[in-house]
Amino acid sequence: MRFAHDTEEVLGFVVALCNTEPPASRSGADELATIEQLDALLVAHGYTGRVDHDEAELRDVHRTRTLLRHAWTLDRDDCVEAVNKMLRDARALPRLVRHDEQDWHMHATEPDAPLAERMRVEAALAFIDVIRMNEMGRLRICAADDCTGLLLDLSRNGLKRCGNRMNMIAFRERRAES
Repeated sequence: MRFAHDTEEVLGFVVALCNTEPPASRSGADELATIEQLDALLVAHGYTGRVDHDEAELRDVHRTRTLLRHAWTLDRDDCVEAVNKMLRDARALPRLVRHDEQDWHMHATEPDAPLAERMRVEAALAFIDVIRMNEMGRLRICAADDCTGLLLDLSRNGLKRCGNRMNMIAFRERRAES
């Protein structure tokens, strides 16, 4: 399965963002509890544009994390409603842009829009590709009882499984040893 490169990047970010929440996180704790943790996530995923570095922004990102996790679990038709609401609430106006090292890609908010709003709109644009390709089955939640990690399955046969639970066990074992 191949989505457009920017769609895969955004969906990968949604997975990373939502998997900071316990019990989806590798540590079992909220891995987005501080402004510093948010900054690290943004740097790791090359986020550009306005970042306020304050508690209000962190709370808005937490609300966005919850909203995106919910959208991930919806069936196709219900996801359409959620996507349209995200775009409508932001008064999104899609356009092509090129900046930094990136070739032409779509934005629908201004770079100075609030961070969480940009996250929601970028995720909505990625969900549009998934919906149009009728590939909602590629967006899954880990099947393990003790893990709620999101999984983006880009494998050819659609049989990828979540590694979060095993990664969490290994992380806890390493931490206990040190």
